[in-house]
Amino acid sequence: MYRLLLGIAIAFIFSIPLGMWSGFSHRGNQLLSPFLYLFYSIPKVIFLPLIMLALGIGNATKIFLISFTLFFHLTVIIRDAVRSIDPFQIDILRSFGATPLQLIRHLLWPASLSPILTSLRTGLGIALALLFITETFAADKGLGYFIMNAMEIHNYEEMYAAIITLGLIGLSLYITLDQLEIYLCPWKHKQKNNP
Repeated sequence: MYRLLLGIAIAFIFSIPLGMWSGFSHRGNQLLSPFLYLFYSIPKVIFLPLIMLALGIGNATKIFLISFTLFFHLTVIIRDAVRSIDPFQIDILRSFGATPLQLIRHLLWPASLSPILTSLRTGLGIALALLFITETFAADKGLGYFIMNAMEIHNYEEMYAAIITLGLIGLSLYITLDQLEIYLCPWKHKQKNNP
């Protein structure tokens, strides 16, 4: 579980500033878009052998693959969210003397927050699948290893129990994200409740 959360956190640390820069700056978009489109379209799991060669067999490989995959997913979503902001809103804030940091805090970040959480929901399933795959390669612990080992020794009760556990972990994370969105994006839910 901590490997999944750490991978998500690392992806956030890099994707938020780069996504905002790419969405807000024409120059940033020109520099980053070719790399984003190139790697976004490639299944990241194909890099697993290279990552294992570089980082070895252990938690670092699992965490890196999760963060590497989610980084491109989140960066593209954040960039598109920032680019969709009405330029008139930016001009209004600038006319009041807003600094770049104030623009980020009061406009870019709120506009990006809901799309970020939505992309996390879609990326969560990918991250769980990657965690399962990495735990089946030369690992001696983790749910992925446990499920595959139970299948090989025909211990189907434990195998199904582990699968259900994995599903419950995913469910709890989805519920957490839903509650987080209600807390962080109250305006979105007010709009839904007031048609």
